[in-house]
Amino acid sequence: MSTTETGQVTGTKDKDYNLIWFTEACLNNALRLETYAQDAERDGDDDLAEFFRRAQAESRKGADQGKQMLAQRLSR
Repeated sequence: MSTTETGQVTGTKDKDYNLIWFTEACLNNALRLETYAQDAERDGDDDLAEFFRRAQAESRKGADQGKQMLAQRLSR
């Protein structure tokens, strides 16, 4: 299996596009998880709310890392 993207999987050979997509997906996921956490809190399920908050933190972490990598790549 090839380790370089050739457009066969994502439909694009543009690695910056893929990085932008990843960052956006992480941000969208963080927003969605906020809704899920609020729903769980409203239902009094603190364990589930905390689970969603931890997942949200990981999504934010991925988004931050994606933004940093994108900034590095675009400043070259």
